[in-house]
Amino acid sequence: MQCPIDGTQLVITDRNGVEIDYCPQCRGVWLDRGELDKIIERSTAYSPPQPGYDDRADHGYRKKKKRGGFLEDLFNF
Repeated sequence: MQCPIDGTQLVITDRNGVEIDYCPQCRGVWLDRGELDKIIERSTAYSPPQPGYDDRADHGYRKKKKRGGFLEDLFNF
C-alpha cells in the first residue's frame, strides 16, 4: 500500500498485538478498522508506574528517568 501523503511504500509492523501501517518517509501512521479500538482498549488497561523515591533528597545527583505511556511505547519507531 502506498502512503497517501508522499507515495512511499508503507511498512507494516506489529506493536503489542496491533498491526500498524506507517510511512518511513513522513512518519504518518494509518490504522485499519478496529485497530484504534484495540489501542484505546489497551491504553485503558495500562497502569502508570508507581511513584518512586523523593528525588529532592538526592540534591540533584540522580535524576529519575521518566517512563513513557502506552502510546509512546506503541509508536516508538
